[in-house]
Amino acid sequence: MDLNTKRATAPSQEEVAQAVKRYEERTGQRFAPRAVFFDMDGVLFNSMPNHATSWVQTAHHFGLDMTPEEAYMHEGRTGADTINILMQRQWGRPATMAEIDDVYAEKCRLFNACPTAGKMTGADAVLARVKAAGRTICVVTGSGQRSLLERLETGYPGYFAPERIVSSKDVTQGKPKPEPYLRALDKTGLLPHEAIVIENAPLGVTAGVAAGIFTVAVNTGPLPDSALTEPGADLLFPSMALLADGIEGILSQGA
Repeated sequence: MDLNTKRATAPSQEEVAQAVKRYEERTGQRFAPRAVFFDMDGVLFNSMPNHATSWVQTAHHFGLDMTPEEAYMHEGRTGADTINILMQRQWGRPATMAEIDDVYAEKCRLFNACPTAGKMTGADAVLARVKAAGRTICVVTGSGQRSLLERLETGYPGYFAPERIVSSKDVTQGKPKPEPYLRALDKTGLLPHEAIVIENAPLGVTAGVAAGIFTVAVNTGPLPDSALTEPGADLLFPSMALLADGIEGILSQGA
């Protein structure tokens, strides 16, 4: 992959309008966003470097091959699914439950030993503008680590009610399957055309699109833009800070 192919500017309002039109033509529904579903790692917290480091170290500890780029490509999967993929590729068989428990416990141990990840620059402003616009806010994450989930309230107090959180513990099939975002729709009582997904990961984009939801990709990691546009992202922003400047324009398309 060409890691240098990344957009530097936000989509124009005309590009936003065109993306909404394409979405409406594709789905046959009028875009009317009443909620915004946020991924967590790489969107709200700059935690993906820690995840990538701990996944690679854990894989090598157990004799499995994994690169940092692959860790980013697997972002959003449940830990069990990632471990199964690595073991199937390396050893030609799925992981046992005991192996999954051991590998994921080591990954969590290494992750929790990493320096605390800061909030993603611009995320506060995005949340504030979504809330000011009167939209419901949810988080939909492939993570199930208590340390991260607890940080939602300390890092973003007042934004994420417990009943508006979908984690790996709430689904049987994680991203790239649509179940996590379908669960968020269930929790909010909304239809797909009434929500927006904010994602930074290829598998998360795939899940949002598969759920029929207008999906905005934010490329906060090292992957090329194509890793996010090829799975079908409706719009792509280069940072959460630029999304903060553009989120009201997206929401206004459904006014």
